Amino acid sequence: MFRDLTAPAAYIGLLAAFVGYSASFAIVLAGLTATGATQAQAATGLFAATLAMGLCSIILPLLTRIPAAVAWSTPGAAFLASAIAPTGGFAEVVGAFICCAGLIILTGMVPALGRVVAAIPKPVANALLAGVLLKLCLAPALALGAIPLFVLPVMIAWLIGLMWDRLAAMPLAMLAFLLVVYFNVDLSDGAAWQTTAGFGDFAIVAPVFTVHGFVSISVPLFLVTMAGQNIPGFAVLELHGYSVKRQPLIRQTGLASLIAAPFGAIPANMSAITAAMMAGEDAGPDPSRRYWAAVASGVVYVSLAFAAGLVTTLAAIAPAGLITAVAGLALIPAFTGSISAAFSDNRQIEAPALTFLITASGMALFGISGAFWGVLAGVVVWSGKRLRQPTP
Repeated sequence: MFRDLTAPAAYIGLLAAFVGYSASFAIVLAGLTATGATQAQAATGLFAATLAMGLCSIILPLLTRIPAAVAWSTPGAAFLASAIAPTGGFAEVVGAFICCAGLIILTGMVPALGRVVAAIPKPVANALLAGVLLKLCLAPALALGAIPLFVLPVMIAWLIGLMWDRLAAMPLAMLAFLLVVYFNVDLSDGAAWQTTAGFGDFAIVAPVFTVHGFVSISVPLFLVTMAGQNIPGFAVLELHGYSVKRQPLIRQTGLASLIAAPFGAIPANMSAITAAMMAGEDAGPDPSRRYWAAVASGVVYVSLAFAAGLVTTLAAIAPAGLITAVAGLALIPAFTGSISAAFSDNRQIEAPALTFLITASGMALFGISGAFWGVLAGVVVWSGKRLRQPTP
């Protein structure tokens, strides 16, 4: 096993972990705090989610001998950031996390359920993802208008990174974010650091299970996790020639999500963007040894999990709106990809348009979030038009 470890695999794994974490931790924190988590509860959730994806990224590649890297559900966190906080508070959200993990496990146990999810038309699924991401993608522009001196350096750094290398955009933006915080926040004020800098302040929430939480949070979170992360993640591995047994991997990531969910962690799922780095030739010329890149990324994630309190505190003392602006910048590539794919079929534009608009509106009907109604409307319109269109 250790004979398969190579320097390129280790390097790419370290780089992938750095890119993945810096590009998305702000989204996770934005999602947790938007749904009612306190600073201590957000730190606990970030810790559990990072630890879950780190351990899975170590264990699953060693078991399968493929670069089966695991990430947290970034689209799921973006959905939470745009959702309306439930009346039951963060306890209801934690209950919804547990139910979502149960749905993922059930999908791994019942192949028919996975086929049902895969049967959702891809343009509708992409429109759902685009609608979920829209609100956060607007955050950089809104923050630029409100706090330009704080946001402009971050956006300039992001643009420089984007023109240099797409993967460098968010690391440079995070560096600019740290510099903005350093030069504009009084870090010597001890009161700013008295909350979540240590494990003693981590908070566990007793879950509350409701039908509203299941329909409005669990189901949309499950759908965006499967459509936005798991299915593309499997496709990346298969595109690079790896034989992937989907059902066991879905069950295992679902089990990890279930264990972490009571601590306020969003689901774990297959990685897509960073998986492309670790499954490609940059991780070494021998495909059978590239799984060590995923293992190396897992080691980094486990280490980063223990910095969750510090990261959450740093985000909390940053100027208001800056952390959501950073999260929005990280999601722009995902938004452009999903919105392009949503309207790729000129014969079927009404269905994804309805899904996108209803989801992005933030509406709720009978207490159920717009993400659910958006998918339902899109599938109904799509199916109705397919029945009336002649087969090509």
